[in-house]
Formats: sequence, C-alpha cells, structure tokens
Amino acid sequence: MTSIVSDLQTKFKNLDLSSNEVKTSAGRVLSCNDGVITIEGLKDVKNGELLMFRDGTTAMAMNLEKDSVGAILFSNDAVVSYGDYVFSTGKVAGVGVGDELLGRVINPLGEPLDGKRKLELKEYNPTERPSPKILDRAKVNRPLGTGIKIVDSMVPIGKGQRELIIGDRQTGKTSIALDAIVNQRDKNVICIYVAIGQKATNIAKIVDDLTNQNALSYTVVVASTAAQSAPMQYLAPYTGTAIAEYFMHKGRDVLIVYDDLSKHAVAYRTISLLLKRPSGREAYPGDIFYIHSRLLERSAQLSKELGGGSLTALPIVETQAGDISSYIPTNVISITDGQIYLESELFHLGIRPAVNVGLSVSRVGSSAQTESVRKQCGNIRLEQAHYRELQLFARFGADIDAGTKLALARGDRLTESLKQNKYSPTDFASLTAELLILNKDVMRGLPVSEVKGFVSGFLKKLREDESKVLSNIEKSGKLSVDDERCILDIAENYRREYMSR
Repeated sequence: MTSIVSDLQTKFKNLDLSSNEVKTSAGRVLSCNDGVITIEGLKDVKNGELLMFRDGTTAMAMNLEKDSVGAILFSNDAVVSYGDYVFSTGKVAGVGVGDELLGRVINPLGEPLDGKRKLELKEYNPTERPSPKILDRAKVNRPLGTGIKIVDSMVPIGKGQRELIIGDRQTGKTSIALDAIVNQRDKNVICIYVAIGQKATNIAKIVDDLTNQNALSYTVVVASTAAQSAPMQYLAPYTGTAIAEYFMHKGRDVLIVYDDLSKHAVAYRTISLLLKRPSGREAYPGDIFYIHSRLLERSAQLSKELGGGSLTALPIVETQAGDISSYIPTNVISITDGQIYLESELFHLGIRPAVNVGLSVSRVGSSAQTESVRKQCGNIRLEQAHYRELQLFARFGADIDAGTKLALARGDRLTESLKQNKYSPTDFASLTAELLILNKDVMRGLPVSEVKGFVSGFLKKLREDESKVLSNIEKSGKLSVDDERCILDIAENYRREYMSR
C-alpha cells in the first residue's frame, strides 16, 4: 500500500499531497457506466474528495452511501474495469491557478489544449468552495461596460453582478458575451470564457475571434467539448470559477462567461441518473437549483478589506420557442440579478443585438451606470417600450394620427441607432453623445436608412473638433452643461451640413 501511495505522490506533485495528507484507504470498482463509477470500500471519504487510480486516472466522490461510493471520472479515455483499486487522497478536486493561464485554452482539469508550452502552476484552488459571506461583500456600483449600446444604456451591468443572457438558439447570446470580453481590452479586467458541451469547431472559432480582436491575452478559455463525458462538462464552470477567484482575491476585476448552463444542467442530470438519484421535474434531480446557485453566488464585489476585487458572471441559458417559464430558465432567472432577453423575432427582422427591452432587466439598475449615461437613458427606455406597443397597434392597419406617426418615425430612428455590428464596441463617452442627440431629436426628418451613417459622421466630427469633450465625459463620468451645449451645437451644425448634401 505504501508503494502505491508513493507512486501517486510522484504523479500528482501539483496537488501538494504530503505523506501525512494522503490517506491509505482503498476501494474497488464495482461498475463503470459513461464516466460514472460505483466503488465499494473507501471508508471516511468525503463528498467532493479527489480519488485516484494507480494509472493516474482521477475521479471525484459524489454519492456517499452505506456500502458504496458513487464517483465521476475526470478522463475521457480512462480504462476502468471491475475490481480496479481506487485510493482516497484527503483533498478536494481543484485546478492549478496563476497568471500563466492568461491567453491559454485549457480543459476542465487545467491541461492545455492549445498546443503551447506546458503549464507550470504553483498555486492550487479547489473547484468547490463557499461563496463570499455577506459581510465580505461590497455594494455593486461600478459599471462594467459591454460596449453594446442597448445593454449599457438600458440593461446596465455592474462589476460583481450576475446578469443572465437568455434566448432561443441562434439569437446572438454568445455574441453579446464575446462583445463584452472584447470591450475589456485595456480596461484591466481579466476574462474567463467557459465553453460547456460545445462543438470543437465552435470553440476554435471563438478562440480565433478573440485572438484577432487582441482579447486572448487577458482571457482564459476553459473548454469542455460535446465529445467529452458528462463529468467533464459538469466540472468546467467550477474550474473556470476557481481560476476567476484566484484573480478576484488578488484585487482584480474579473468577468466570467458560462456558455451555457442549459448544457451544464443536462450533464448533471446525466450524472445523477447514472448515480441512481431520485429524479424530479423533467427528470432533473432535486438539487439542480442548488448546483447553479452555489456556482453563481461565488460572483461578488469584495469589500475593500479583502482587496476590492470583483467577479462578474454572464451565465447563458437557451430557451425553447421563447419559453422563459420552463424549469432551468426560471431557476437561473431567480438566482441572477437580472436578464438580457434575446428574441428570435427581432433577430430575424435584422435588429441586432436582438434585445427585448420589455423583458430585459438589471436589478442593480442605474447604480451601475455612469452619471452621464444614466441621465440620458431614462426617456430612451420608455420610448422604446412605447414604440413596441405602437408597432403592434399599427399592424392592424388602423388609422393613426399625425402624433402617432411621428412617434413611430422617432422609434424607427432610435431602433436603427441602437443596432450594432459584432466586435464594434462603443465607449461611455460616445454613447452619452449619441443618446443626447436621440433625446433632443436632432435626427428629425432623417430617413431611417441614413441614421447609422449620420451618427458615425457626427461622432467622427465630434472627435476631430472637440475631442476634449469626450475626454471630459470619459474621465469624470459626468456631462456638464457646457459639454452638453457643445455636443448639441456640433450636432445641429452637422445636421444642416448633412441635409444640404
């Protein structure tokens, strides 16, 4: 037994297992099905404890029964047979952490997938740990800009917040998350992208996009592909969070994206059914709410005494036919601090991002906005909601008065202005100027097809003629009376010039 433990210590030096920490209790495999094993023996093993086979394969204890232990394997190609010996370690499952992870693509075990040099990480974080206590948290009041106009103005996200991105398949959920990552360039924010059960080709494309946008250098990609086992897909978001917490506890701001928790729930359901746990609604186990809540509660804005770091979460959930009242969506909605709802109908109409303002909400609200944006966006949100109602009314072909026609025309210009191409972020100062001219209806009478061209030309002229105005807004987060007057003067002059062409 001693020689076996010595072999395991040699193979797993990164786990920091000293001789007095490694327990010598052993068990034998009774069965193995799709990465889930049943073991007899293993006295005194803990839930979540790391288990090891002699060949180096690892597993994690999940079911603690009277005569057996249920565990999940952390290897796709592991060859486990009836009668194989399994050894407990006294350690919980975890992953190596450190600054060396930035710019790398790893699997849920922390192993490189990008073909680059081997990682030599000296620190080790458990994948499961308690969330920060209430007294360890601070108020969420610092904005985390996504660069997406409709999000930053109407559904603002604060550092330390958990904002759900929800919608049907192919409505742009991942695009919003990636735009948010790209917008953190030069903003001293670390990003973690967790891909759960996605196709390898999709993950490769995302990595290429992040590389092309110069965003991979401050990003860690944790990838579990659809070809991997359910235990590996289950582990991925916890690995990503463990890495994110390393940076958060060093006083850094971190953004983590879970893409997506619907697949994570399916993976956990698969594991639970193989472990013969009682199933409930839609065959999900009873603790499906708990696994997501204990994951997302780890996102927080830490107090100054703990370094003031933050972890902002953008979990993604896929709906079926727009049904946000199904089991997993309602669970995650109740855990998070708001949601960005993407609608298929808007997406097919060419409105992108396809954010439904009426069903989207941020429970942190205006406290996570700069003052300059907050003052301009109140009327915009109401107008957008009113515009959607008028659109429905106008569809019936009813006679509409001149006032309604003007409101519809203004709503058309507002909607067109808020459209945005992928990977084209807008900073807070430019957003403030754009919202200001929308509020003052500077683009009155302008054809909808020319709105984006007008806004682009106006912002270019503003940067050329009065760059200090944008600089003042960016530095202070406020819009002074003089700066407002200057922006409107330039906008009106540019409008006259534009209309005379």
